Amino acid sequence: MKRLLLHICCGPCSITTLTTLLGQGFEVTGLFHNPNIHPLTEYVKRRDGCLAVAERLGVKVIVKDDEYDPKAWFRDVAFREGNRCFHCYARRLERTAAIAKRGGFDGFSTTLLYSKYQKHEDIAALGRDMESPTTRFVYHDFREGWSEGIETSKAWGVYRQQYCGCLYSENERYARLLGSGS
Repeated sequence: MKRLLLHICCGPCSITTLTTLLGQGFEVTGLFHNPNIHPLTEYVKRRDGCLAVAERLGVKVIVKDDEYDPKAWFRDVAFREGNRCFHCYARRLERTAAIAKRGGFDGFSTTLLYSKYQKHEDIAALGRDMESPTTRFVYHDFREGWSEGIETSKAWGVYRQQYCGCLYSENERYARLLGSGS
């Protein structure tokens, strides 16, 4: 397996993920498809961070700005907010698998496997469920490069987000700003 399509959620998560895959001999193409990132300004910062890292590492990236559609994701998770991460992972991995298959890639993977804050086993199971005989899901526990990725992203000046990406995670991250609510 040589040609791999890598779903990329942001620049910092892509650094050690890309270096690992490139070091394993894969010809990697990135895919920036993150239709649930909120707000749009956050999406743009993450996209630009992804592109900066890719340029630095010499990796091509397919950017799906035309598919940015948080309203569709909100419809997916309406009344299922407790299981919103599953829907987020599924939407992005389904699109990655479809593009990989149509593009003749040997495999696909995701930088979501880098974050220690994501539901790693769910992501891996979804990826395996979406593979086909011609386009396999490439699993790797990229969390091993967590600290290195953080340090490198700081040294390179890559935008570092403070929450997962959706409106719910942003609210959870900043809820403390509301105080005790007298």
